[in-house]
Amino acid sequence: MRAARHLALLLSACTLSLPSGATANAGDDRKPTPREDRIPAGKARLYAREIGRGRPILVLHGGPDFDISYLLPDMDRLADSYRLVYYDQRGRGKSAEGVAPEDVGLESELDDLDTVRRHFGLEKTALLGHSWGALLALEYAARHPERVSELVILNPGPVSEADFRLLLRERAEKWPEAVEKLKAMRADAAYKEGDPDAVAAYYRIHFAAALQRPADLDRLIARMRASFTRDGIRKARAVEDRLLRETWLSPGYDVIPRLRGLATPTLVVYGDHEFIPAACSTHIAQAIPGARYVTLAACGHFPFLECAAAMRREIDSFFASP
Repeated sequence: MRAARHLALLLSACTLSLPSGATANAGDDRKPTPREDRIPAGKARLYAREIGRGRPILVLHGGPDFDISYLLPDMDRLADSYRLVYYDQRGRGKSAEGVAPEDVGLESELDDLDTVRRHFGLEKTALLGHSWGALLALEYAARHPERVSELVILNPGPVSEADFRLLLRERAEKWPEAVEKLKAMRADAAYKEGDPDAVAAYYRIHFAAALQRPADLDRLIARMRASFTRDGIRKARAVEDRLLRETWLSPGYDVIPRLRGLATPTLVVYGDHEFIPAACSTHIAQAIPGARYVTLAACGHFPFLECAAAMRREIDSFFASP
């Protein structure tokens, strides 16, 4: 079953770069310039992208079969005040070369996150996890709270098997026609083979419920289609299948109990047009002592695309809090 792929994202990549270690336009008002890097991690060489200056935030993309490109360029708006560190997770995007799906699992995901943190000299850093990335951020913080300064949990996907089942039930109840159409599309040969046009058509139907404005859906799908390749789609799907078996599809999987003793300052962001059940977010906020929970109005699963100003206000307010 590939139902969790409904939560995934894959959009066009931003490729501007400076040599590794270069600084971003310090002392002027020009737009910060991204710096690209490759980080050795076992059999993988993780693609990383750094931009901005200020408080460091390590950004974890959604999926799990996608890469950072769907976050760009919108998330970069934060780079005027924050040092953003992105990376493509192992086996996806620009971190796919030389990686076999069997090289990827939850433990390798968390090890890679730590490798990236150390590579950029971040003794302690904020983590921003979007969708599937929220699960990775919470897993990592639960295991290594001393290495995480703050958590921004942005439109999280489920972090337990029970909440994943809730998502599937609610989706079937609210959008039965879309669910049946998507099921038929997944059985089509073109989709199975990773045909970019077929996959883009699939996501247009899937994400129609995740964004409030049709124009935002158009932008999202255009970006997705621009970066699709057959090989990339097929490898990322195989990676996803392995990760799902260890998390959402694993009987009894549940991060929530391990969050109840977490002292890390946490912001949980939800959208009132979100297609993931609100319970998936509230369960996280209720478990973490003192977590701040906010709901963005007229906003769905992609606040950096749909309501960037409102998202920015909440993030700035959170980091400014004593």
